[in-house]
Amino acid sequence: MSNILPSPRIAFIKACWHADIVDRAYEGFVGAATRLLPGAGIDAFDVPGAFEMPLLAKKLANTGRYDAIVAAAFVVNGGIYRHDFVAGAVVDGLMTAQLETGVPVFSVSLTPHNYQPVEALTEFFRAHFVTKGREAAEAVHQVLALDARLAGEERLKSA
Repeated sequence: MSNILPSPRIAFIKACWHADIVDRAYEGFVGAATRLLPGAGIDAFDVPGAFEMPLLAKKLANTGRYDAIVAAAFVVNGGIYRHDFVAGAVVDGLMTAQLETGVPVFSVSLTPHNYQPVEALTEFFRAHFVTKGREAAEAVHQVLALDARLAGEERLKSA
């Protein structure tokens, strides 16, 4: 599964809440993409929080400049609102963006059951986000390779 576009363009959206954790997903993604998607152009975009990611994902997809979009956020229980509702709305919005535009959108949006800003948990999630960023790069690679294969089969049918 390596016949993807020679220089895919990827947008990476990062929510700024808990940026010290979320930015690690971007680091993991870029590190893995260097190996899996050589020549890829990766543009990073910051948004205030997770709730703003689906609209930006859709706007970026509609530009026609991106072959894939990745969105990363860390949605925690702030004690005032139901974080699970926010997380659900974000994932639903990202899914809708990809279905409406045809551009694959990947989520690295995590909602822990229990998070307190203590060093041990923060370090755990920083490392976890690096892993999730790498996994997102692998998923982008697989989906773009599948898209390329399907496009090749379609060209063969019409020839």
